[in-house]
Amino acid sequence: MKRPPLLVLTCIAIFAATLSLTLMVDSTFAIGLPTVTFGVEDAQNPQQISTALQVLMLLTVLSMAPAILLMTTCFTRIVIVLGFIRQAMGTQNMPPTQIILGLSLFLSFFIMSPTLNKINEEALQPYLKEQISQADALEKGLAPLREFMFSQVREEELTLLTEITMKSEPFRQEDIPTMTLVPAFMLSELKRAFQMGFMIYIPFLVIDMIVASVLMSMGMMMLPPVIISMPFKLLLFVLVDGWTLVVGSLIKSFG
Repeated sequence: MKRPPLLVLTCIAIFAATLSLTLMVDSTFAIGLPTVTFGVEDAQNPQQISTALQVLMLLTVLSMAPAILLMTTCFTRIVIVLGFIRQAMGTQNMPPTQIILGLSLFLSFFIMSPTLNKINEEALQPYLKEQISQADALEKGLAPLREFMFSQVREEELTLLTEITMKSEPFRQEDIPTMTLVPAFMLSELKRAFQMGFMIYIPFLVIDMIVASVLMSMGMMMLPPVIISMPFKLLLFVLVDGWTLVVGSLIKSFG
């Protein structure tokens, strides 16, 4: 077989290079790539500074809004109690944190459904239909949420925070501002959640003590009691239908 002449190979290479350059140039001019630039410029008037601060505050509030809304619902008590169950059984990351958070969210929606329906009927729908203003919608939407928090807040926490934040003693619930009610409600939820967590810990603690005593009496000092007690704790939790009991108790605790 004869090899092609060197001149032919050179011509083919030049033609291919020219064609590729032509295609690259055409594609570059045909498709423009957008550029994004960020810069900091001096403000020409006070209105520009005010607008920038408003946008910054709005972004900050939006990033914190989910946490703020969850703290005014039953989510705090539920997620803490479910976390205590996982620690009491000693199952490390079972169930996973995502499962606990998801179950807590769905239970929160289930318990808060009457309050959410009331907010939707009295505030959201009239505002979407342009029947009331934004200020009236916020006021009417906050009323059912305040009613729920007042039904769950403990008198001790509410009295403590009203004495700290208010100069005069309130005579009605309407006299207590929301900024005082929310932390009092959260403190009450934390106290109730830890009380329920303590009650949940007791049977599992008894099993740990029994297993540890048996192992010590048998002379097995090097064997961790947690390894032996975990199957018994799981068996007890399954036999008494623990998840149903805990979830039922949580729902009934909100009255």
